Amino acid sequence: MEAISIEHRRNANVFTPRWKNEQTDLLMEALLSLETREESYRLLEDMLTVQELKSITQRLEVAVMLRQKVTYQEIAQRTGASTATISRVNRSLQYGAEGYNLTLDRLQKAGLIPQKEEKDSNV
Repeated sequence: MEAISIEHRRNANVFTPRWKNEQTDLLMEALLSLETREESYRLLEDMLTVQELKSITQRLEVAVMLRQKVTYQEIAQRTGASTATISRVNRSLQYGAEGYNLTLDRLQKAGLIPQKEEKDSNV
C-alpha cells in the first residue's frame, strides 16, 4: 500500500491533498463516474454508515449557514453540531483547500442554496 503523502501544496493550478494515494484516487474516480443523484445515493448507502452520512451532511449544512453569517450558537441549535465541528468547518472555509467554497459556489449557481451573505462594509 502506498504511503499517504504529507505534501500539501496549493496554487492556481496545482492541488495535492495531504492524504492522496492510489486508493483515494480510485475513490475520487468512483465519485466522478456517478451520473445521477440516485447513483450517488446508491454508492453512499453501500459505502457509509448512517452516522458517517449524517456527519458529512451536517458539515455541509454548517458551511452553508456560516456563509450566511449565522452565529455559532444558532448553527449549533439548528443542526446539533458541536462548536468544535462548526469551528473546524469555518477554518476550512477560511483557510482550507477551497473545496467547500468551490462546492458551495456551484450549489449557489445552480440555485440549490441561498446566495452568500456579503460582509457589511459599515462594521
